[in-house]
Amino acid sequence: MTDLTPAQNCADMTELRAQIDDLDQMLVELLAIRAGYIDRAVELKSQNGWPARIPARVEEVISNARAKAGQSGLDPDLIEGLWRQLVEWSIAREARVIHER
Repeated sequence: MTDLTPAQNCADMTELRAQIDDLDQMLVELLAIRAGYIDRAVELKSQNGWPARIPARVEEVISNARAKAGQSGLDPDLIEGLWRQLVEWSIAREARVIHER
C-alpha cells in the first residue's frame, strides 16, 4: 500500500484529490481482503453446520465499528450505516454458498 501525504500537507486540490484516489484504492484493496475472510467463513460455517447470519456476531461487529469510529473522530451513525450494508452483503454472499434462503 502507498504512503499517504497528510491532508494538511497537500499544497493544492490536485494533490489532495490524488491522495483521496490513492486512499480509495487502498480501501478497495482492504475490502477485497475482507471478502477473502468472508469466503473462509463460508467454508468454516459449512463444516460446522452454522448459518450465514449469526445475530449476536452481527451486532458485535456493528458495535465494534461504532466504537472505533468514535475513537477516530468519525460519526458512529455513518459508520454503522456503512458497516450494516457491508455485513448484509457479506451474509448474502455466505448464504448463497451455504444455500440458505
